[in-house]
Amino acid sequence: MNSKRLVFENHGNPSNVLELRDFDPPALKPGQVLLQIHAAPVNPADLNFIEGTYGIKPELPADAGMECFATVAESCSEKFSEGDAVIPIARIGGWATHAVTTEDNLISLPKGIDPLQAAMLKVNPATAWLLLHKFHDLQEGDWVTLNASNSGVGQCVVQLAALLGVRTLCFLRNTDLAEPLSALGATGVFEDSADGFAAARELLGKERAKLAFNAVGGDSALRLMKLLGEGGTHITYGAMGRKPLTVPNGPLIFGDIRIRGLWVTKWMENSPREEVSKTYRILA
Repeated sequence: MNSKRLVFENHGNPSNVLELRDFDPPALKPGQVLLQIHAAPVNPADLNFIEGTYGIKPELPADAGMECFATVAESCSEKFSEGDAVIPIARIGGWATHAVTTEDNLISLPKGIDPLQAAMLKVNPATAWLLLHKFHDLQEGDWVTLNASNSGVGQCVVQLAALLGVRTLCFLRNTDLAEPLSALGATGVFEDSADGFAAARELLGKERAKLAFNAVGGDSALRLMKLLGEGGTHITYGAMGRKPLTVPNGPLIFGDIRIRGLWVTKWMENSPREEVSKTYRILA
């Protein structure tokens, strides 16, 4: 079998440290399957992982690629048959043509699912789902606010919130992308700036957001915090601006604001498998 994968022996710029190598997949043991990988995305987390700046560091050399969509090419598992559509939960090195993993690491997907959408299912849609469901029992008509709104997570939040009847205040740097975001169901789209914040406050009137989803940090994160109502929750799931989250005393003391973080990897590791599987069945 002619199999290839991208690997790195040292941390650094991906364009400098990644190497494409041939490999022979090992013989299967009971409970294992051989996957044929059809699509794999490039996420910021993938690049951080290779650079050595991610939340976890691998033993080197390491395989690249945190997400992928695959079909079962060969099976020594009673749970999976050749041709089954799957995604792996734990990282298997998705930037490859083939990989071997265990049956417990796989989630079944509906046959006929779009390979590109399926390849991006594990991280961003699940993060969006958790942001909307894990921290508050949102009701129809409630407000949430978010930055990096045209990111993968942001677009998923907008679409899922629209299905729930939850209203979204969306901030982004490039306002040329406002119209496509509105088409996905965003209630209000604003430039991520002081002027945009003022316009969002005007739209809210006396209402306030229940939740704020931060993937940037710095001043952008602070503006989201100021849109929260009493007892609201500010959740950081990314740090694309590479600036720390500075929390002023006022919102904590007088607004009883909660500050939380979310890493979908920890949720996958610590949650019951049935909860994880059910979530992905819904998203699929």
